[in-house]
This record gives sequence, C-alpha cells and structure tokens, in this order.
Amino acid sequence: MHDDGRYDDPRVTGPGEGTSAAGPVSRETNFEGWPASGEPHDPSTRPPDCDPVVRRDAPQAGAVRPTSSVPANVPPARDPHDPNGGPANAPASRPAPVRGNAAVPARYEPQPPVVAVPQQPTPESAPDGAAGTVAPPSDTPPAAGYGAEAPASTYVSRETPTREEDDPPLAMEAMRAVQILNPSGEVTMPRPERTRVMCVANQKGGVGKTTTTVNLAVALALHGNRVLVVDLDPQGNASTGLNVPHHTGVPDVYDCLIDSVPLEEVAQAVEGIPNLWCVPATIDLAGAEIELVSVVARESRLARAIAAYPGHFDYVFIDCPPSLGLLTVNALVAAQEVLIPIQCEYYALEGLNQLIQNINLVRQHLNPKLEVSTILLTMYDRRTRLADAVEQDVRNHFGDKVLEAVIPRNVRVSEAPSYGQSVMTYDPGSRGATSYFEAAQEIAERGVKEPVSRNA
Repeated sequence: MHDDGRYDDPRVTGPGEGTSAAGPVSRETNFEGWPASGEPHDPSTRPPDCDPVVRRDAPQAGAVRPTSSVPANVPPARDPHDPNGGPANAPASRPAPVRGNAAVPARYEPQPPVVAVPQQPTPESAPDGAAGTVAPPSDTPPAAGYGAEAPASTYVSRETPTREEDDPPLAMEAMRAVQILNPSGEVTMPRPERTRVMCVANQKGGVGKTTTTVNLAVALALHGNRVLVVDLDPQGNASTGLNVPHHTGVPDVYDCLIDSVPLEEVAQAVEGIPNLWCVPATIDLAGAEIELVSVVARESRLARAIAAYPGHFDYVFIDCPPSLGLLTVNALVAAQEVLIPIQCEYYALEGLNQLIQNINLVRQHLNPKLEVSTILLTMYDRRTRLADAVEQDVRNHFGDKVLEAVIPRNVRVSEAPSYGQSVMTYDPGSRGATSYFEAAQEIAERGVKEPVSRNA
C-alpha cells in the first residue's frame, strides 16, 4: 500500500517481486488494455490474465458483466493477500487497511490465517547428529495485535504472584500479626541474666516516650519476658495505654515516693498481656516534686522501692515526664540504662545536648552505673529530607547506640491509646507494630551480648 492509495498488484509485478516497469496499479486505475472512462467497452481488449471488474465510477444499475474469453481450464488469478483465496482485485469484503493511528471500525475483527505448525521433534526422537537442530519450546507470547491467544495452561494473570515467596499483602500482614502476637508462646526473645532497669527520658515533649515505653513493654512481654512499667508522668498516659485504672483514689507511684508504700502493693497486672505489670500514676503525682524537696534522700526514693520488690523482672521501664525535675532525677538514679526517643525533627535535637549534660551530672554524683545505652528514632517521615538529615546526624554522633529499627509515622500508633491498647494488640500487622517489634527484638539481643558490662 502506498501513501497515494496505490498498491502493488501481483498480476503486474508478480507475487513477492518489486514494482515492475508498468508501475503500481490502483484499485481506481484502469488496467492496461481497458478503455478509459466514457469510452465504449470492448471485451476483446481486456487483459487475458484477469477477471473483469465493475468499475467504481461506472453506473451500477443495469450494468452487464462482460463474459470471459479465458479458456475454461485456466483458473482465475488469486489474491495472495486474501486468506480466503478470493480472486485478485475483487471488491473488498472488508474495509481497506487504515493508515496511521486511525481506529479500525468495531465491526471489523481481523481473523489471522490458521497455519498448521508441524510437530517439533524431541531430542529423544531426533536422528543422530541432529540434536542441535531441535528448537527449544518458546515461552514468548504472540505479538500484540496479531490476534493469537496464549494457551490456557501458560496464561498468567498480572494479579497472580509469579513466585511462591511473593505473598499477597493481606497474607504478609497476617503473618506479621501472628509473629507479633505470638499466641502459642513458643517464640521467645532472649532474656537477660539480670534485671535491666531502663529509663525512657527526653525533656522534649511529644517525641514518643510513652508510646515507646508501652509498645516495647508489650512486645517483650508477649515473647516470654517479665516486664514492669512504672508510670512516672503525672499525665498517666502510660497507664491509659495499658488500660490500667489511674483515677483519683487508686494506689499509685505517688504513694511509693511520698509514703514509702511497697511497690508490689501498687503494681497492677495488665489485662490480656501475660507477664506484664504496671505501676499507675494519678494526678496526685503532680505535687510530688514540691513534696519531695523536704524528704530525706529525695533523689533515690524510686530506686529503693524497685530494689525492695520481691519478684524478679527481666525489664523495668520507667516512663519519665517531659522535664528535668525531681521525678526525672529519681528515674535516672533508679535506672542503669537510658533510652532516649528522638523525633526526626530539628527541635528534638536542640534540647538533646542539655539532656546529655544532666545524665552526666547524675552519673558523676548519684549513679555511676548510669549509661545512655539506646537511641530510638521515632516519627520518621520518609517523604522529607529533614528526616534523613536528622537520622544521619544522630547516627554520626551516637554510633552503635542508635537502633537500626526506625519508628515511622503511623496512624495506628496514635489510634491505639484511644482503645486502651498498644499498637501491638490493636493492629499487629501495621507498620508501626512491626517497627516496635523489631526495636524490642534488637534491645533484647543487645542485652544478651553485653549482660554485665554496664554494671562495672
């Protein structure tokens, strides 16, 4: 087919040959030997190798097809481009091919010719010396637009995983949920040789201290560790996250600090989480800082209460308020390790230097065993460059103390406290639960690698 509407007719050029000297012939162009439009038609002057065709510009009403003078034993020429073997230059039974990007009419559905493919010989049946000529079966799908369809046995949907390890998202989420909840209790995290008392502190508010305390404690308790959470924040958010009553009149940590009530009389078992206990905090704790000023050994009141507890815990997490007052100092004196949650924003870094200075003062004068052992990056937003910059600065400064696990911004983590749950039980398949589970596992493994180095 040419740009001007002409095509190469096989009767002039011959099949498989180029354009002859006579030039290409159009459907609307008279063949050599035929009279021009308006001249009288003489059947004897038609070409002997073609069948006469009614001209498109000739009147159709009453038109008489001239009789053929071709001998009966000579078959008419066939169009090699017609899969049905129709005569050459016959009136098109379908629309002409559309050039360019024009759409093919909906009524025209091209049907490819059915070609019998010979059976390929197998290597076993091939003669000697001909094994190299056997073509391997091809997995390449047919060309697009040709109309051929792949066999039903080889068809693969886009929504079907092509590998066994590529599980659908719901299946992966269910697997993570089972791993985190550990309903059978068979999977356990490493238990330390001694009680690890960890103080979760940061003078900057809203960096995830309470959320980190609650979720790490639940993750460790679900995997075989005995955990105690001491809520030292007068707001009582850790008690809320563990669904522990902390209204006015409930025995709380204030009684332990001011009235020297034993800790086992105040601790409450967390419902639904085995091996987890919580010492709640009420609004009375807000006045403890003023009352502790006149108390003897005011900085070590909490340390003595924890040491006098008759039971054994693997982990004791102390949730500190967002300040550097006497409550935070009591937590730093009672603890052996400091876990600092750092929000991936600039303000969280600004007050970090002052927190480190206070920790050094407590180490020098009150608790020489205290050490900053763990840094956890929280509220990480992968869409911002600021989060990457903060992460790099923290890792460059603190080195191996920064956990590899990073807590992302996740709405499930914020929704869980409104239901009195941690994200580990509220939505165990979420990214937030998975991240806190990885952080808890990393903390447990680090405690086993260095069991007694922090007591020296």
